[in-house]
Amino acid sequence: MKRDLTYLCAQKGLKLTGQRRIIAEVIAKSNDHPNVDEIYKRASNLDPKIGIATIYRTVRLFEELGVIEKLEINGKARYEISDNNHHHHLIDIVTGQIIEFENEELEKIKEKISADLGYELVDHKLELYGKPLKK
Repeated sequence: MKRDLTYLCAQKGLKLTGQRRIIAEVIAKSNDHPNVDEIYKRASNLDPKIGIATIYRTVRLFEELGVIEKLEINGKARYEISDNNHHHHLIDIVTGQIIEFENEELEKIKEKISADLGYELVDHKLELYGKPLKK
């Protein structure tokens, strides 16, 4: 379950103007890791006066506050709400769909690899790219 982005902003002390609130709601309701253009299209449907520059500024502000995360996928910046729920992404190269997943076995393997190489794993990102299996 996605966390409430407006709540996260309030926790960081950010005042949400009407347009910031719209942008936050668009990102929070997205299940597809939208890019700035997609956020703009969705937000402008709710407020035709909202400008692309406002989207860029707000997305950058949210990212700097740590309430959203930027994912670089296929050369495009895409966004999701930051949460403490560690997960990975599988990108369907045919449709562009981004599938979030968790895997405990994979987590153990990453820890073992780090330890075997003499390191403590402190952070990482994993993106898998695939296409549907033919049935």
